[in-house]
Amino acid sequence: MAVVTPRVFVSHLAGIAVFDPNGDQVGRLRDLVALLRVGDRPPRVLGVVVEVISRRRIFVPMTRVTGVESGQIIITGVVNMRRFEQRASETLVLGELLDRRVRLVETDEEVTVLDIGLTQLPARRDWEIDKVFVRKGKGGALRRKGETLTVEWSAVTGFSLEEHGQGAESLLATFEQLRPADLAGVLHHLSAKRRAEVAAALDDDRLADVLEELPEDDQVEIIGKLKDERAADVLEAMDPDDAADLLSELPEEEKERLLALMRPEEAADVRRLMSYEERTAGGLMTTEPIVLRPDATVADALARVRDPDLSPALAAQIYVCRPPDETPTGKYLGLVHFQRLLRDPPFTLVSSIADTDLPALPPDTPLPEVTSYLAAYNMVAAPVVDESGALLGAVTVDDVLDHLLPDDWREDGLHGPATAGLNGDPPLGESAHGR
Repeated sequence: MAVVTPRVFVSHLAGIAVFDPNGDQVGRLRDLVALLRVGDRPPRVLGVVVEVISRRRIFVPMTRVTGVESGQIIITGVVNMRRFEQRASETLVLGELLDRRVRLVETDEEVTVLDIGLTQLPARRDWEIDKVFVRKGKGGALRRKGETLTVEWSAVTGFSLEEHGQGAESLLATFEQLRPADLAGVLHHLSAKRRAEVAAALDDDRLADVLEELPEDDQVEIIGKLKDERAADVLEAMDPDDAADLLSELPEEEKERLLALMRPEEAADVRRLMSYEERTAGGLMTTEPIVLRPDATVADALARVRDPDLSPALAAQIYVCRPPDETPTGKYLGLVHFQRLLRDPPFTLVSSIADTDLPALPPDTPLPEVTSYLAAYNMVAAPVVDESGALLGAVTVDDVLDHLLPDDWREDGLHGPATAGLNGDPPLGESAHGR
């Protein structure tokens, strides 16, 4: 029988793996659902929000949680695979309670919530929030210097009040190690208010990476709530093709205003991409592939491929072109696959090992032909070349997949059955989102 931890703080639970009794991973914990109660009664923890492999978020009642230990959660019984939808009376512990500014009952001093402690009631599977880890002092750049302390839930007040300008420092700290796609999932499932607050707290590069993984509606909502100057900075940090897709969803006046605030060279790339039809090679491509001159060596190419900011698809091959090195380049001569770079001496000229027989794509190539090209030649990226032979950019397989999958694939993931049993248990009839 699993040994249950008497008390656990939610910062230690964020993102941990959730397993069934057989040791098979069900998903990862993304939040906890609590019910605030009147007076100073501790909130009851109703259950956990688990992101399953398909990126769908489901609800698992705390009565199904049999163990919380050493970085994992064990559940039993039946998992209802209906998508979790928060009810009006419910509160998300990570998403809504962390970073709140509340007051100590005894002194009326304002404090910021850094963490929340949970405890399991004796001889029951019910859990309650009983402790609050707080920092004294108002929010701001210097608030880290404030005294921290752990108090009883009943020692603070103000959780039920609506708060504007809530910070996101502690929430982001719990998800610091998440990949951009997973952090995008966290943002998508927050309220619009918290989504804007978290976006405001992210640095430009991190927010740009996350925006690229969000559905278009969320992208437009977030970019619309940023100040124009910051919105332009974030757009510059995004891949040009993703920035072009986002800008194309904005009203014409707003789009032009943001383009005018971007650096001229960045705006020029985005405008060029927006001039092509969306579902063509030109509309899908990125303008920032790895471009090298014919006299560059394999060592030069490997140094460029090592750039950690490059996606795997872009790092898979380099394009050999005559000057200029920025797209649109001089004449496109061929490409070299990463695997070939590993087989040749470092001093070898890339022009001597370039694949010159592989055809390039015109910018008006429709999406089905781009897909067929990648499949036929076993490629993860394809060069896009204009009539004069200049390299315009490269279409990567991830951008192709984005346009082949359903519009709501980021929200729904793979569509599984409504319920799935653990340990061979038959599905049970349950109410909406498994409660």
